[in-house]
Amino acid sequence: MPFYNDEYDDGRSGGLVAKQGAGDNAAPLSVSEISALLKRTVEDRFGFVRLRGELSGVKRAASGHLYCALKDDKAVIDGVMWRGGAQRLAFRPEDGIEVIATGKLTTYPGRSKYQIVIESMEIAGEGALLALLEKLRARLAAEGLFAPERKRALPFLPRVIGVVTSPTGAVIRDILHRLADRFPSRVLVWPVLVQGEGAAQQVANAVRGFSAIAPGGPVPRPDVVIVARGGGSIEDLWSFNEEAVVRAVAESAIPVISAVGHETDTTLCDHAADRRAPTPTAAAEIAVPVRAELMAQLDELALRKRRCAMRPVVLGRERLEARVQRLPRPDAILAAKAQKLDELADRLRRGLQDRERAKRERLGQTAAKLSLPLLRQRVAASNERLERAGMTPRLLSRRWTQARDALAPVARVLPQLDPRLPLQRGYALVTSVDGQALTSRERAAQEAALVLEFRDGKLPVTAGSAAPAQSPVSPPPAPPRKAARPKAPEPRQGDLF
Repeated sequence: MPFYNDEYDDGRSGGLVAKQGAGDNAAPLSVSEISALLKRTVEDRFGFVRLRGELSGVKRAASGHLYCALKDDKAVIDGVMWRGGAQRLAFRPEDGIEVIATGKLTTYPGRSKYQIVIESMEIAGEGALLALLEKLRARLAAEGLFAPERKRALPFLPRVIGVVTSPTGAVIRDILHRLADRFPSRVLVWPVLVQGEGAAQQVANAVRGFSAIAPGGPVPRPDVVIVARGGGSIEDLWSFNEEAVVRAVAESAIPVISAVGHETDTTLCDHAADRRAPTPTAAAEIAVPVRAELMAQLDELALRKRRCAMRPVVLGRERLEARVQRLPRPDAILAAKAQKLDELADRLRRGLQDRERAKRERLGQTAAKLSLPLLRQRVAASNERLERAGMTPRLLSRRWTQARDALAPVARVLPQLDPRLPLQRGYALVTSVDGQALTSRERAAQEAALVLEFRDGKLPVTAGSAAPAQSPVSPPPAPPRKAARPKAPEPRQGDLF
């Protein structure tokens, strides 16, 4: 059992029970009280500080607050930036960026740590800014936002041109003036801030706003968009290096021309755009052609068209003239035929005359033979020859009688030779199916079917159904023929001539 002597207990000896000694006015503080005292002391002493260091562990909370750490080669301090200040940042904080943070030191009682509440943050020098720019460029290039195959061709003659720029600067006046000189076009201006807080978000919203315009609506949709700004330092042009602007330009449904700064200035917006212009004035020249040049070109094409249309006519005329020169003259072609026609006409005239003369001579000779005494002499000679010919009617009648008597016996015998005449007396005519007469038993036995023709019709029978005859039937004796009358000798007719 421990021995305790309260005679020597002054409250600081670490006794078992804490007791307040006589004259002791140092009351014990709670942890919250000492944390509050530390917090107030640190904030009063370091109410405004500027720290330079490298960002590490950058993290954005769902509430919008930004948490990070600032470090150098020997120490680390935590930092926090509330949502309002984080939204006003002109760049996107990332690990490894050297920055200058402005704010006040405070403590975090929950973890007994001190930290800096950052009110503003800037990149520490142009070198750090360029490093941040290169890092962002490499990351976006790895995503393919700057790939050449993503670039689209610009329309040759846009009807509506959208311009994203400040409405009060000289840029918009230069663009409008240049468009009016080259090819007057309809221009839609989307006014935005081109530098400072919120400029990047406004530019990104303007590019997306032009793409969101529906074709055929009350507001015409641009055929090409120009993102323009005048020259300046890298800090002035930093809004066009922001990731929001780069992604909006890369995702635009309308071809984009980037005209930010002067010819030597280059931003990430230039890499993401479909076409980069060295100046805003050059962007207007790229967007539209020269109207006067187009008219001159159209006139030249019309002239070439007329020449092309007339070229076959000219060539055809030249070929025709060359062939006409090679052809003989019409009078030369017809001269030989005309001469031959004249010769044939002369020959025809002479031939007709010769033929007329010959006919006339022959007619004269014939007319000389047609004298009356000569004709009487020839008639007398003809009568004499006719009398010698013996053509008397008695002779002709006798010859006709002899021919009739010779034909009468034949006419009497002819009806008896009709093969169907015996059918009237009860006989039958045996034929084959095809109508051939069968005159023998052997021939009839070879037929499969026979046709028996009687006086009153035909009867088809089969050869096997007829009973075979016991003895051959002798044909009836033929009737005796009358003796033919001997023909009388025909008188010999005398010669008529």
